[in-house]
Amino acid sequence: MNTTIISPKEKFLEAFSSSDVNGGVGIDAMESIKNLDFPTTRNENWKYTRVAPIIKHDYKIYKNTKANLDIESYKIPGLKANVLVFVNGYFAPEKSIVFSNEKNLIITNIAQARKDYFSILESYFAKLADHRNEIFTAINTAYSEDGTFIYVPDNTIVELPIHLVYLTEGDSVISQPRNIIVSGKSSSAKVIITHESIGDGKSFTNSVTEIWVKENAHLSIDKVQYESDNSSHISTEQVYQQSNSNFTINTVTLNGGLVRNNLNIELDAPNCESNLYGLYLLKGNQHVDNHTLVDHKKPHCNSNELYKGIMDDKSTGVFNGKVFVRPDAQKTNAFQSNSNILLSDDATINSKPELEIYADDVKCSHGSTTGQMDKEAIFYLRARGLGEDSARNMLMYAFASDVIDNIKVDPLKEKINTFLEKKFSAF
Repeated sequence: MNTTIISPKEKFLEAFSSSDVNGGVGIDAMESIKNLDFPTTRNENWKYTRVAPIIKHDYKIYKNTKANLDIESYKIPGLKANVLVFVNGYFAPEKSIVFSNEKNLIITNIAQARKDYFSILESYFAKLADHRNEIFTAINTAYSEDGTFIYVPDNTIVELPIHLVYLTEGDSVISQPRNIIVSGKSSSAKVIITHESIGDGKSFTNSVTEIWVKENAHLSIDKVQYESDNSSHISTEQVYQQSNSNFTINTVTLNGGLVRNNLNIELDAPNCESNLYGLYLLKGNQHVDNHTLVDHKKPHCNSNELYKGIMDDKSTGVFNGKVFVRPDAQKTNAFQSNSNILLSDDATINSKPELEIYADDVKCSHGSTTGQMDKEAIFYLRARGLGEDSARNMLMYAFASDVIDNIKVDPLKEKINTFLEKKFSAF
């Protein structure tokens, strides 16, 4: 009697057995999947993050976007914005609204863009993210069915923020959003991406976002993750900047079981500026891994990177930030810093800021600090009438504010502060 043994990879891929493949690039990605294995802790880039719990679980695709679902609490109070809502990775048009009517501006979902803007979409889809060497990117490239397509034409100022609401609902659900964001020459736009869970069901989100910031363009992205303890989330943002462009991204991870954020930025022309800010708050057995790469390829570019973490209980954090300065990237200014507070003896942070410099006329610095709450500061505040919890919360907020203050959309900042109050009260 012959017994067929199914590998963990084959078992995991069964969730996509009924999914269509994304054309020629999808076929190419499928070939990559055949030749790639899931990373293990023997892989240096995944040394502190185990994906085995993800790939050993049986997931399913759940397309029902539930027209009767109440999503008001997942919007941003007081903010008028273009809002696209996705449930389990699929567009919910009845919950979405687009106000902006600038000429040739495109704000829509990927599935609709394939019908209405095929030639434009195809010129950007899968052109940046590495689906030949990264298996999770390859799986998304092959099987993703929906997501967001934002195309800002040249010389266009998008007045209203664009809010992408990604919700996960159900148990053992897998979602694969694919986002394409193109900021044309001399354009300006603000994009907000929020990921939240409806309920406590087990879920896995595998998200890929490709971002173009063209000549003289200004683009900011605020990404907020507030998912359940039973969620796993791997996201990749691949950014390409052209001359005189300005790109800012704020990544705020406030809850989630296992979170891995891959952020890769390529500065491929002179006079670019990149700003990367991150905040992560962990408790219980939560695990958050932030991997960043800033690749300076041309001269006269600036990058600023600041990530901060607060960890409690047995949670684990990872920060691995790498800055490349290529031989042609003279006059580069690159700053990188990671700071952490451990609230318990069992919390862990693995921090590894890195610089690789191949040019001689540069100003670059990096550093990492880890410590505990300042007992003298707590005593000082308590001596002035604050309770111990209030004193601790005030100090934690002051620590986090260096990141939060970089969020320029005030209603979003207020919502994050509400999340912070809830989170700090749990510490």
